[in-house]
Amino acid sequence: MAGQGLFEFADIPEWERAAREDIQVAEVVFSLPLEQSYTYRIPDEFRDRLQPGVRVRVPLGRGSRSVVGYCVDVRQSRNPNRRLKPVQEILDPAPLLSETMLQLTRWIGVRYLCSWGQVLESVVPAGVRRRAGTRLIQGFALTDDADGRLAELKLPPRQQAVVDVLRGCQEPLPAAEICERAGCGPGPINGLRRKGLLRVERVRSELQGQLSEPVDREPDLEMNPRQRDCLNEICRAMESGQHQTFLLHGVTGSGKTEVYIRAIREAVRYGRQAIVLVPEISLTPQTIRRFRSRFRSVAVLHSHMSDAERHWQWQQIASGEIEVVVGARSAVFAPTPRPGLIVIDEEHEPSFKQDSTPRYHAREVARERCRMEGIPLVLGSATPTLESWHRARQQQDVLLSMPERVSGLPLPPVVVVDIRNDPYIGRGLSIGRALQQAIHRALDEGGQVILFLNLRGYAPTVWCRQCGTGVKCPDCDLTLTWHRDRQQALCHGCDYTISAPRQCPECGCPNIRYFGTGTQKLEEQVRDLFPQAPVLRMDSDSMRRPGSHDEALERFRSGKIRILLGTQMIAKGLDFPNVTLVGVVDADSMLQQPDMRAAERTFQLISQVAGRTGRSRKGGRVIVQTTCPDDASIVHAARHDYVGFAGHELRERHDLQAPPYSHVTRVVFRGPHEQAVAETARETAQRLRQAAAADSRIRILGAAPAPIARLRSRFRYHLQISAPDVESVRKIWLEVAADLQMPDHVELAVDVDPVSSR
Repeated sequence: MAGQGLFEFADIPEWERAAREDIQVAEVVFSLPLEQSYTYRIPDEFRDRLQPGVRVRVPLGRGSRSVVGYCVDVRQSRNPNRRLKPVQEILDPAPLLSETMLQLTRWIGVRYLCSWGQVLESVVPAGVRRRAGTRLIQGFALTDDADGRLAELKLPPRQQAVVDVLRGCQEPLPAAEICERAGCGPGPINGLRRKGLLRVERVRSELQGQLSEPVDREPDLEMNPRQRDCLNEICRAMESGQHQTFLLHGVTGSGKTEVYIRAIREAVRYGRQAIVLVPEISLTPQTIRRFRSRFRSVAVLHSHMSDAERHWQWQQIASGEIEVVVGARSAVFAPTPRPGLIVIDEEHEPSFKQDSTPRYHAREVARERCRMEGIPLVLGSATPTLESWHRARQQQDVLLSMPERVSGLPLPPVVVVDIRNDPYIGRGLSIGRALQQAIHRALDEGGQVILFLNLRGYAPTVWCRQCGTGVKCPDCDLTLTWHRDRQQALCHGCDYTISAPRQCPECGCPNIRYFGTGTQKLEEQVRDLFPQAPVLRMDSDSMRRPGSHDEALERFRSGKIRILLGTQMIAKGLDFPNVTLVGVVDADSMLQQPDMRAAERTFQLISQVAGRTGRSRKGGRVIVQTTCPDDASIVHAARHDYVGFAGHELRERHDLQAPPYSHVTRVVFRGPHEQAVAETARETAQRLRQAAAADSRIRILGAAPAPIARLRSRFRYHLQISAPDVESVRKIWLEVAADLQMPDHVELAVDVDPVSSR
């Protein structure tokens, strides 16, 4: 029987025999909106090289088109009843992602309703994929027949040394590296080439870079009992090897950064690495210098790095040479081989939410990564998000409190000024009587002043006095903002610009007015009112040149600038002891936004900017100008009462069953034809309602025009899915999306747990 079986097997066609044998296959995903992975056969020459986490080139579809994908699994397969296409090329010499990071990216795809390949393409920086900063040079290896010929030859000692070096290498080596290892010059290499013992190939040179300039070491700061208690809690979690999320709620100036640094030092002492996430706006030299003065090796990742710099930093981190990684949102994916702690400072910042696919939130990704690694996550803020506060109050996370500033300094008094009847405001000025008097007093006493206005440009609205129509962008449903320094009206949605309009495009009347106040107009008024005080404006218009942000802050620190005014880039992370006055010029611009989180953001911004003063024995004060002095967010911010505000806002959210009492997914439809977009959105909403009919906990809101109904020549409609848990939202969306046929030129974007309803 055995012989008969062998005979039958040998007699079948080769392709069918292969189908009955175990073969090695690779699962590949693509940076396309495709849910499933695709299986490819691994040719024999790739069996020992192909690993999960590398990119491969494979055929996709019925044609001969080759596409780059990510190998996410290698396994044995019986391969019944089908022929598998082969992997054509391996693009990376080593995996770009570890097994844990592959699991994390898979979780992101599931959690945020996008494909695994789209997540991988976002996680691995373009500079790393392209191996930016390296270059092709000549490399040398022994020829295939070298061993046989060498047995017959007697080589000079230095040529033999080169042969010994190359025998232990799997890949060709550059000449410089061969010479260094063999202790010789290029002569022996040339001699071996003439004898036909070496072959020449092109290889990539190693990256060269520098981690940082030397920084003077700084001693530890004295910690108060509250700081030590918080630190001990975090260290106990590290010692246990169990994941725990800590919400470190500390008022501005309470010393949260010192707690981070001491906890990171403990992780480093265990031979591990730490990741610190900060808002992009907080990646100032002041922040970076503080970490570099306390640790041996610190890598910084941010959006202004070149591809070559990012690639070099990535390699240094992956090698384990880096103790601390400091960066913005995407640094949560830093390839630390031995992570011991992740810290997110200013965790309330909306910039931790990605606004393009995959639309992940760095806080939730960090939480999942820490859970997988069994390490602590520390979320720090003076004004935590209500989601984080609610989790801590429900004891899902551990709440650590630091309610007092270090050295016993008091929080600055906050004065709320109702400007509805202010005579200076009535005359068209942006700075009312009380704030003007306070600025004069602060300057006379030798202090510095910060003025906060979250509107850039000169005038936010270009308006026709005759017909009452705002001059709008032709491509967006937004009024143009007048930028006087450019002599242009600019759209802040798509950067469309026109010269100063001489007449209304609607009625033709020349009676055009510029309405409202932006930072440029505020700067002009401040210079007129306080001509003896050097003034500096900081916003995205004035801080375009590389290094200008750092230079501006240094001028303010040194006292060369007496009044600093700007947008939210001056509201966070700055520590200037000589600032004795902070003025919030217009609290209403934040409060009146069509957003569920408008009150929360107003409270956060007022509290954060107020925290820039009173950081020395000189003390300080805050003046908030508003036409809504009785609004809960402003009243509680004036009292530095986060707990009271959170309680008030959470009660309202509970009544509305809004986050954190529900999970929301927003679906935005966009396209050039409004009718097609509207019909698609309404049809999808109707199908979602039908699918949700059996579960009263799921609510479908919309479809309706988005708050910005037209953006970049695309009409926009949106709908919202609300449910008690993420899985319910995911289930109902996937059920409907599976059969969803999108018309030509209509796109959709799915945003899980959105932080903006723009």
